[in-house]
Amino acid sequence: MTPERHQRILEMLNKRQVDLTVCMEGVHKPHNLAAVVRTCDAIGVNDVHAVWKSERMRVGGGSAVGSQNWVNVHSYDNTKDAISRLKEQGMQVLVTNLSETAVDFHEIDYTKPTAIILGQEKFGASDEALAMADQDIVIPMVGMVQSLNVSVACAVTLYEAQRQRQLAGMYDTPSALTHQQRNRVLFEGGHPIFAKACKRKGLPYPEIDDDGEIVASEQWWQKMQMSKEAWQDIDE
Repeated sequence: MTPERHQRILEMLNKRQVDLTVCMEGVHKPHNLAAVVRTCDAIGVNDVHAVWKSERMRVGGGSAVGSQNWVNVHSYDNTKDAISRLKEQGMQVLVTNLSETAVDFHEIDYTKPTAIILGQEKFGASDEALAMADQDIVIPMVGMVQSLNVSVACAVTLYEAQRQRQLAGMYDTPSALTHQQRNRVLFEGGHPIFAKACKRKGLPYPEIDDDGEIVASEQWWQKMQMSKEAWQDIDE
């Protein structure tokens, strides 16, 4: 990878907000999830959670494709598992919902570890999500409509979170990503052809040095140039 690309990836990783996330509930339109993930990347959100409406519509976990290569998408079959995982991480769980107890989304302290639940556009958040959430939030509107497109609601809320976190200096210190997480992104983002070959052949990811170069054994390089069926002599 070029020095410029290496530096850009490092700068992106340093600004990742590992304790800020969103969870889309009842996903049935993958393009909405793609729009949400794109916004999350722009904000510096590292992980997105998705509860799929049905197994048939579900996509695999891990990093999505295209502009979403930089954000991890975690998939779930049900709301309880998704929110339980977020609470295990110490997140305050917010849900967009028009209710008597809801507060203006501006009033929330987003410098705390925060997860924002986004319900379906047609039906809103489920009863289970509302029961498990710590606080309902609303985006004030003075027109005839009572809700925004889910990806727009996500962007509006996340940019308020970004504003608060920037004022608190939370983008000025390196993120809490582990070495393994950073190395994976540097390898996949800086050496995509080799990354695809590793996945295809079942090879482990190598280390990436401070200059963005691959650090690997001679055996790893030999296997990279061979088919998996031809590895036997090397392994022996």
